[in-house]
Amino acid sequence: MSRAFCVPAVFFFFAAFVLLFIVSISLPYLTAMDITRVHADSTTVSVANNTASQLRFGIWAYCYDLANSGNRVCSTTGHGYSTVINTQSNSVTIGSSWTRGLAVHPVAAGVTFIALLLALSQHITVTLYASLVGFLAALLAFIAFLIDVALFAYVKNQMGNLGFGGSTITGPGFWLTFTSMILLVLGGCTVCFGRRRRRMANATSTSTSPKEKFFSRFRRN
Repeated sequence: MSRAFCVPAVFFFFAAFVLLFIVSISLPYLTAMDITRVHADSTTVSVANNTASQLRFGIWAYCYDLANSGNRVCSTTGHGYSTVINTQSNSVTIGSSWTRGLAVHPVAAGVTFIALLLALSQHITVTLYASLVGFLAALLAFIAFLIDVALFAYVKNQMGNLGFGGSTITGPGFWLTFTSMILLVLGGCTVCFGRRRRRMANATSTSTSPKEKFFSRFRRN
């Protein structure tokens, strides 16, 4: 693969890996990298027997801000967490079935890292593997994004059923996943174009006709 395609491909894969890695750490370690965020505003919402002003859903845990002090409290870290949200008159449960699939994010990050390593090579066979792994990572990122969309839609719907007067929005992690998916598609396409261009260049350099070889003997140097 020529350098004109190698450098952009490595950049796309590296940028996608960094974004997915950041999202994969998520809550409770990076509390700003949540997938879905709930603002209570003036509505009284209780989470884990505490009045909360904000609730954030991450990959490994959920966090909420205490209404009286503003301190942020996070749940126990684990795969497939759940929480119960209460108001004065009703309650809803965000079950583990809606958060268990979020573990696809670190899987996509790992596959992206493999694609990045393969893209560093200029061997024509290795670049084929790089494009295939890159598209696989893009597929996993797409699945992770769909899971993010499903979680956001479910939380928003449940908060509506709760008679919630606040707002439910997408968090930064939601959009970082979407951006990484686009970068992975661009990276896979770039590797494919670079590999195709190199194959065409090799075919052109080796396709000298017998007639040209015969007359080349009589050409002057």
